[in-house]
Amino acid sequence: MLFEEERKRQIAGYVQERGRASVPELAERFQVSESTVRRDLRDLEDAKQLRRTHGGAVALQQDGPEPSFVEKEDRFRAQKEAVAKQAVSFIEEGDTVFLDSGTTTYYLAKLLKSFQKLTVVTNSNMVAQELSQVKQLHLLLTGGTLRHETQAMVGPLADRAIGSLKVDKLFLAINAIDAESGLTTPNLTEAETKRSMMRSARQVILVTDHSKFGKVSFAKVADLSEIHHCVVDDEVAREVVQEMEAEGIKVTIARRIDK
Repeated sequence: MLFEEERKRQIAGYVQERGRASVPELAERFQVSESTVRRDLRDLEDAKQLRRTHGGAVALQQDGPEPSFVEKEDRFRAQKEAVAKQAVSFIEEGDTVFLDSGTTTYYLAKLLKSFQKLTVVTNSNMVAQELSQVKQLHLLLTGGTLRHETQAMVGPLADRAIGSLKVDKLFLAINAIDAESGLTTPNLTEAETKRSMMRSARQVILVTDHSKFGKVSFAKVADLSEIHHCVVDDEVAREVVQEMEAEGIKVTIARRIDK
């Protein structure tokens, strides 16, 4: 039997490693009652080591510097490329699409060069560079203040431009996804620009890899229920898919061809 402080330390580590854990799971793992687990989770939340949710807890995103676009690009690359290949199948000739700034949307941009009639709006410096020489595409940049960490153009100028548009489909990138906390991101200004994008779109399609689930970041973007469709790789947990479908979200699983 572990002492209380050692048990709490191990619970915090367990949740951080896995991203999320339920009360029954923790009770069985540490051989204590569910009431003891709930008390431990309250103490750990007060100590800012995790965030309680209905029925369990989720890991808090680390408070260190936000990784740069380059640092994030190769993380789960195969999964992100699979998601991009699946997501491009939802784009039709003649569509007006918004590509958010993110590594998965960057891989999606690479797949748009075969289209002959497509309007692409983006706040991503990397997407803009990728598509700048594709003459048959109509490319619109939002303008705004460049965030070097994400290579995203954000802020009032970007929001004003986005607010004047109405696009068919938004392909949204995000840092953290949780059933209770919704979609969150580290930067308040970027969160507001993402909200502007969502308001401009008839259909919001979240493109993400499985690692973003069960995490909570600083600034809320939206509730899960505000997403229409989610494209995610095949390593996503089954319970995560069930949670999203319970919110009325269509979930498409992108299968990796290299597995």
